[in-house]
Amino acid sequence: MTFTLLFDLDDTLLESNMAAFIPAYFQALSTALADRVDPEKMLAALMAGTRAMMANEDPALLLREVFDAQFFPRLGVDRSVIQPAIDRFYDVSFPALGSLTKKVPEAVHLVEWGLAQGHRVVIATNPLFPLKAVHHRLRWAGLPPEKYPFAIVTSYESFHFTKERLAYYPEVLAQLGWPEDPVVMVGDDLEREVKPTQAVGLPMFWVRKDGDFSREFSKVPQGTLASFQGWLEQVDTRTLQFSFQTPRAFMACLRATPAALATLTATLSSDTWLQIPQPGEWCLTEIMCHLRDVEREVHQPRLRRVLKEPDPFIAGEVTDRWVQERQYSKQDGRQALADFVAARKETLTMLGGLETEWSRTSRHAIFGPTTLQQLVGFTAEHDHAHIQQVWKTIHWGIRTS
Repeated sequence: MTFTLLFDLDDTLLESNMAAFIPAYFQALSTALADRVDPEKMLAALMAGTRAMMANEDPALLLREVFDAQFFPRLGVDRSVIQPAIDRFYDVSFPALGSLTKKVPEAVHLVEWGLAQGHRVVIATNPLFPLKAVHHRLRWAGLPPEKYPFAIVTSYESFHFTKERLAYYPEVLAQLGWPEDPVVMVGDDLEREVKPTQAVGLPMFWVRKDGDFSREFSKVPQGTLASFQGWLEQVDTRTLQFSFQTPRAFMACLRATPAALATLTATLSSDTWLQIPQPGEWCLTEIMCHLRDVEREVHQPRLRRVLKEPDPFIAGEVTDRWVQERQYSKQDGRQALADFVAARKETLTMLGGLETEWSRTSRHAIFGPTTLQQLVGFTAEHDHAHIQQVWKTIHWGIRTS
């Protein structure tokens, strides 16, 4: 059986001491650009950009876009002027910061074992850095990306949420196409890994350091990094399924869907959007049109009715026929995705801040008595099914190209 293994990087696969590393990193960058930007202004801009990334919940904005919107205006320098110098910093100066880190001896063995077993290995690091910087940090850990075929390495160019937001973990899994095999996150940080994974229903192995303890999470599987392999070989795989059951988990999943779809399709050619894997299946353009129209014409009206009316009747909807009736294949798939993202943001706004309303009831034509929370759960399940469809369609195109 194959697994999806999400590994944290800092202080899990690499001893980083971020409390010392981050100030040194900021100082090194400001020094490298001192001939163009005042160092104090640079530090303030870096802090503002980092805080903005950590706070972002907009699925339409990549973390790089969030950072840039805060960083460059504060510098008063056009990006095109300073970006070459920033690139040189990551090529020349950033690697020297590796002296502030230490390899974790068992990390290389564990990753190599996982890949040899056929497991899907993800570097699920907090995506506050450019990919180039994360690649350097992997080399410091003895895990050069040129050698190890990681399924994903999270970075600010391809992610919309940091680990400070619950949507980070569903975004990782959505970019993987919501794999159905057992999954587990491996990390050391109580605040950024243990607590959020438990909140969204993602299985977790806590790499607990000496002195770390939490009575609230004492039942979370835990141990040293070296003990993880033995634990995984004996664990009941039925306990390693992503299980989203709470309003917070549903909201995180709904937020992750448009973000992941944008990343999955960002570099696709126009021809790829219209490729059909098998007769009778949908192309990407048709999937995006379906998601857009179901969000606008099915999900949102149902949610509004439940929020406004006492125990409304929810009729069943047959939407598959819209693919032909509305001639989805002749529409613009990228625009359909943009419209879906906008509609999903409206849905998230509608549901934001709800408390007791989650238990409001309706009478569903198919499922019978149904709460608002269950309706939102149906929406999340619908998302998952179509993300799997998108992922399979994209990779079918890659295999046949």
